[in-house]
Amino acid sequence: MIFYLAPRTVAVAPHITLEEVGADYETRVLDFSTGEQRSDIYLGINPKGRVPALVTDKGVITETPAILLYLAQRYPEADLAPWKDAFQLAKLQEFNAYLCATVHVAHAHRVRGERWADGENALEAMQRKVPHTMRACFQLIADDFFQGPWVMGQSYSLADPYLFTISNWLEGDGVDIRDFPNIADHNRRMRERAAVAKILPFHDI
Repeated sequence: MIFYLAPRTVAVAPHITLEEVGADYETRVLDFSTGEQRSDIYLGINPKGRVPALVTDKGVITETPAILLYLAQRYPEADLAPWKDAFQLAKLQEFNAYLCATVHVAHAHRVRGERWADGENALEAMQRKVPHTMRACFQLIADDFFQGPWVMGQSYSLADPYLFTISNWLEGDGVDIRDFPNIADHNRRMRERAAVAKILPFHDI
């Protein structure tokens, strides 16, 4: 497999998971500062012009929740999802969907506001809102989603590298992770995992 990433992006989550499952893969690091993600070569791999993208023997997979689920299913021995419990599997997907569709989008209003609005005033208004929306998102996660010590409870799962990835964005978004002690503790314990330590040099987080 070939894994396309850019530093400090959501690609951190599947990168950790590739290591957790012991996958045989190669990395390709894209340089966003030069617009490499919009090059003809990369658009031929992922027409969205975003990361992550995973090239498999059957084709290309994009979108973080899809890549995570694929890796968990392809490497079931890693035990990263509750396959025998339909309800718990749905709850895992519920959490990852929230990170993807709501929390990531709230963060992107600070760094990718041009996707939704034009004009300096509109972009500045979106950026000013980010600390409020990200704090609200993480308050909900800390109070209602996070079970502890891992997202789903006692078992480490696909939700954990995803939460770790996005919780690292809080400081830049004007939110102190220490305001959410269970999330701060989760971030610390994630950094103790061998898979995380191995991928950190790619991402500088």
